[in-house]
Amino acid sequence: MVDRADRSRGTSKQSRRARSPRSLAGQVFAVQVAVVVLLVLGAILALVLESRSASDREARNRSVAVAEAFAHSPGLVDTLKSSSPTTTLQPLTEAARKDAGVDFIVVMDTHGIRYTHPLPDRIGKRFVGTIEPSLAGQIYTESVHGPLGHEVQAVVPVKNADGQVVGLVSAGLKVKNVTSAGNKQLPIILGTGAAALALATTGTALAARRLKRQTRGLGPEEMTRMYEHHDAVLHAVREGVVIVGQDGRLVLANDEAKTLLGLPADAEGRHVGDLESLDPETSELLLSGREAADEVHLAGGRLLVVNQRPTDRHSGAMGSVATIRDSTELAAVTGKAEATGKRLALLYEAGTGIGSTLDVEHTAEELARVAVPALADFVTVDLADPVLQGNEPAGGGMELRRVAVSGIEDDHPFYPRGKLITFVPSTPMAQGFDSGLSQVVPDLSTADGWQAQDPEWTRRIIDHGVHSLITTPLTARGIVLGVANFWRSKKPEPFDDEDLSLAEELVARAAVSIDNARRYTREHAMAVTLQRSLLPRALPEQSALEVAHRYLPAQSGVSGDWFDVIPLPGSRVAVVVGDVVGHGLHAAATMGRLRTAVHNFAALDIPPDELLGHLDELVDRIDQEESDGATGTGVSGATCLYAIYDPVSQLCTVSRAGHPAPALVRPDGSVDFPDLPVGPPLGTGGAPFETAELHLAEGTQIVLYTDGLIEDRARDFDVGMELLRDALADHRQEPEENCRAVIEALLPARPQDDVALLIARTRVIDPANIVEREIPFEPEAVAELRTWATAALEKWDLGDLVFATELILSELATNAIRYGTEPARVRLLRDRTLICEVSDGSSTAPHLRYAATTDEGGRGLFLVAQLTTHWGTRYFPRGKIIWAEQALPTSIDVPPGTDRAP
Repeated sequence: MVDRADRSRGTSKQSRRARSPRSLAGQVFAVQVAVVVLLVLGAILALVLESRSASDREARNRSVAVAEAFAHSPGLVDTLKSSSPTTTLQPLTEAARKDAGVDFIVVMDTHGIRYTHPLPDRIGKRFVGTIEPSLAGQIYTESVHGPLGHEVQAVVPVKNADGQVVGLVSAGLKVKNVTSAGNKQLPIILGTGAAALALATTGTALAARRLKRQTRGLGPEEMTRMYEHHDAVLHAVREGVVIVGQDGRLVLANDEAKTLLGLPADAEGRHVGDLESLDPETSELLLSGREAADEVHLAGGRLLVVNQRPTDRHSGAMGSVATIRDSTELAAVTGKAEATGKRLALLYEAGTGIGSTLDVEHTAEELARVAVPALADFVTVDLADPVLQGNEPAGGGMELRRVAVSGIEDDHPFYPRGKLITFVPSTPMAQGFDSGLSQVVPDLSTADGWQAQDPEWTRRIIDHGVHSLITTPLTARGIVLGVANFWRSKKPEPFDDEDLSLAEELVARAAVSIDNARRYTREHAMAVTLQRSLLPRALPEQSALEVAHRYLPAQSGVSGDWFDVIPLPGSRVAVVVGDVVGHGLHAAATMGRLRTAVHNFAALDIPPDELLGHLDELVDRIDQEESDGATGTGVSGATCLYAIYDPVSQLCTVSRAGHPAPALVRPDGSVDFPDLPVGPPLGTGGAPFETAELHLAEGTQIVLYTDGLIEDRARDFDVGMELLRDALADHRQEPEENCRAVIEALLPARPQDDVALLIARTRVIDPANIVEREIPFEPEAVAELRTWATAALEKWDLGDLVFATELILSELATNAIRYGTEPARVRLLRDRTLICEVSDGSSTAPHLRYAATTDEGGRGLFLVAQLTTHWGTRYFPRGKIIWAEQALPTSIDVPPGTDRAP
């Protein structure tokens, strides 16, 4: 009986345990259903309130729209001014009310007296509502109790052409109609809520069923016991187990894992990255969550083998679990891995540290610095002399120049940097350079061939403790550029095969960078040479301007900056500065073409705007030709500024194509940048160029420059302009000194762009050296002109030029009288040469020709050409000028401040 009772109690206990999961699931299901019901009812209530609010908004919006439409209808203002507005407006408002679906449209005057209403007996009575905001020009909506009941209405002002309110229009709906519209939606809302409740209840039931399946029908006690068994096994195994959550926090670490990783007791729950005792590589692995198989990590003197998998093998979204075991017996493997890591680190440093510049010597110094002390205690680099000039080494001879020395000590016994060394054939340097193969000397003290170079020098090296050497040739594209020497002193072991392999790999990378720097040096030197050959070597002699100039090529490569000074007839001078976009030989060659074109166009003595127009067409043609050609390189862009200064009138005519404006340093020391019209850069085509005339006082300095002077990556354009102003302000010294001051103030040690700078100080021809007069259009006037010219030349002590000047003046004046138009003038100007100018109002120019022996005329201009050094024609807006120049006698002093003509 007792046994039966015990069994009965045991069976009853087991039955309660079996039923407990089901009762727990039922309780959970009931709570979930209650929550869902409350949420659905709340949503239905919110939808009802939203529906009512939306209906109210719709009523107000419709009232405003109808009232506004009627208030702005054509003819309403005129109708309000009529003697009987109601007769016209009542039928219109009723028709509009029915069509718009509103309950009323009321038109009233500014006192609120109705003209229209759906109830005719209300016409002429005062409107029920607020009209003051609408009389102030506003649209006003409100809810009131009017003649039709509780209404939602809008009041809109009616304005005349002057904006004055001359009447009001109100439209609206009864509230019960608005409410009924919302009530029509209530069944839909309730039906939707019921469907949502059914769907949510079904989902809750399915979730409860799934929870039951996942717990395997176990109750709380069974699950607790299972966790205790799991925890006992987890902490008893001799392998570390670590679980990291998705947020990077340590969820679990057993006792073995805490021992192997040196984790503190409170590690669980902390972020893995905050565990200072954890090795960075191990920490990175645990945080990454990536799969790992037998990865070796060093932690606290132990070699740990780590395996890691995501807890959810499909997505890994739940975190990761890692197992860790101690594998300290792999120390030998770790040592080799460490050596390999150091080698890879050195090669990585070489990849990023060698070749940072395009300078041959600097690249060699980078190789020497990278290899010390990781590979050698001292490193020396010797290159063939032609390499430093950008050329390839010539055959024969074994002369190398030491370009880099680096070591663990500054006091070393090696040849100094810069020394030209002739290595004897028995040295490893000579053998490596000739054969292109690396040479290893394990013991320098017994290497007779190496010691034959210089016994005293080699003895000092050995006494310093240096005992082993690797010489590796610097080879690029099959050409040996020099040798790199690696010396060992502190480490007692000689260089081995692994050291040789590492040295060859380092040198191979450095050789490519040195060869690139060598080729760049050659191309840069060629481009600079080409550009300097295309720039003016010496400025021409002239007396209108005192000129100083600078040209600085960029360190990164030459570009197309240029400047020029071009003498023009009549003692005038043209100054020009330009810039071709881009760098290299192509930009320099394009600059040369443009400079030649400017000289040719200047020879035609055309105005600056016309010259830039011709230059623009030339650039466009060059761009099309080169873009259509095989090279595919056109002109990226070019800018230019061209100015002509006349020392007689002191006028400077300027035109520019996309170029920065010049700076003017006045005689009083003030600096300003004149506001000149700017045209588009050359090659864009289409837009004409404009000119501006500046009257410059004597001693004014014109500062022309390219954008490389003021533009820099570290500062804005406006800042550069202000720096230029400050450098020139109160500097009344010579142009040469101003050039020096500007370069020092604005340019860094290694400019990134070419810079062309030209400073010209104006001069004025003494009025005593100029005589001019009108030419009467009479044949007898020629004789009078000869007498006048003779008197001027005698006054200037130029009696030797009287005869030739009379012939020249007679011919030019006769041509002006016979073939030209009035007015005509003649001017004699004594400068570096004697200049005779005859102008008239005709644009027809005479032409030089050879007259036949039977011709009676046609020899005048031939005589002029024979008697003068230069002659020609230039045009101006009202005619032309024929000019001729004669060299002054050598016994005559030229005017002060001018140079003698050659």
